[in-house]
Amino acid sequence: MESSTVSFSLMELFKLGGTAMWPLAAFSVATLAIGFERLFYLSYHNLRMGVIDVKVSEYIKNRDYQGAADYLAPLTKRAMGARILLALVKRAAPVQGKPFSERNVERAVETEAMVCINSLESGFNFLVALGSLSPLTGFLGTVSGMIGAFRSIAEATEVNAQIVANGIYEALITTVFGLIIAIVAMVFHSIFTHIVDKFAAEVEKTCSDLIAEIAVQQ
Repeated sequence: MESSTVSFSLMELFKLGGTAMWPLAAFSVATLAIGFERLFYLSYHNLRMGVIDVKVSEYIKNRDYQGAADYLAPLTKRAMGARILLALVKRAAPVQGKPFSERNVERAVETEAMVCINSLESGFNFLVALGSLSPLTGFLGTVSGMIGAFRSIAEATEVNAQIVANGIYEALITTVFGLIIAIVAMVFHSIFTHIVDKFAAEVEKTCSDLIAEIAVQQ
């Protein structure tokens, strides 16, 4: 008994999927573009504190706030943590006639941290939207394809299993593509969110420790 397998190229599958494949193609391009752009952005901007917090702590213990600022300034281009610590050091630096305000330092750190994290999370909402819209668009294409399949059945003089099967698998192509795009978008989003959350937690701990050191010196 001979068996034959039918294979389709990507272009043939695209044609079989119908008009719903066009928005899915746009969603797939957008998902990959945002995903790789964020990957490059997060890789370029160093999100590890490394030895930065240790060096800044040494400067603060020596009450050398200007030295800490001079050390951090060249690092701010790529190190997000350096930007936040620079805001902390500048606000914590003693000013003649003005008492140290822990709340003002915390507010400066929170503001700078919010700016940095917002820049890191840029595009995350689009990944969530693409992860939601892609399967819905795929289901819409499937329902549209099923309508066409049943119309073909209604118009056929003789109904056989092949007519039904062909219409169903063609209709389900959009669902498969929609789910694949959604999975890729959500994987990107989950990985990136984990990276940013880890960075935020590390920065929060570092800043709390440094503010406590500064407060003890006052």
